[in-house]
Amino acid sequence: MNQTLAPSAPVNVQWVDLVAPDGGHFKAYLALPPAPAGVAAKGAGVLLLQEIFGVNRHIRAVAEQYALDGYVALAPDVFWRLEPDLELGYGGPDIERGRALKARLDLELTLRDLGRAAQWLGARTECTGRVASIGYCMGGLLSYLCAAGSVVNASVCYYAGGVQGYLDKAASIRCPIQMHFAAADLYLPRQLVEQVREALGGRPDVEVHWYEGADHGFNCWDRAAYHATSAALAHGRTLQFLAGALAG
Repeated sequence: MNQTLAPSAPVNVQWVDLVAPDGGHFKAYLALPPAPAGVAAKGAGVLLLQEIFGVNRHIRAVAEQYALDGYVALAPDVFWRLEPDLELGYGGPDIERGRALKARLDLELTLRDLGRAAQWLGARTECTGRVASIGYCMGGLLSYLCAAGSVVNASVCYYAGGVQGYLDKAASIRCPIQMHFAAADLYLPRQLVEQVREALGGRPDVEVHWYEGADHGFNCWDRAAYHATSAALAHGRTLQFLAGALAG
């Protein structure tokens, strides 16, 4: 007889409260890697940066995914100054609402907040002290800017929306960076990807990956654009990249 089983949850998750550089408070979703009984969890840090839809159930699940991979994952609420605790879906009205919030986002303040979040994460006893940022769409751009601002030790950017407006920042990036783009993405066509690749200068610690058959948002299993093959390939590449970039 078939039986539906309750899913196991080996990772330890919680919402934590962070203090912004200007004294405000914002929340972040923390996921710690599993560890045997009596053994403290330990791993490098992953600063997980949301799309325009908030720290919703997909982003929380991605944080748990990286915790299962052995990382201490933290997903800060990027929109806390505008609309804290935002959790949107992927329908038309929610997309428009998220885009409107993104248009109002103060990038300078946001990057300061992310710098504080990265410091907090790196100082956790469970963390080795080395932190990478991983971001999706808007979060991909923020991950790129975190690298340019020397906020993190490594950066991963999935379909980084708006990166074309910040190619001048590429010269400031000193840490390893990995970027993922989709062939069917109308927001980030191949010619733009080539501009990004050129701006990053072909350094050996730069990876730019291209996914045929995939569209913008291909990593999100809650979206119609989800492309399982590309998502799995990109995740494997990300893990391999992080293992090298965060070693030591």
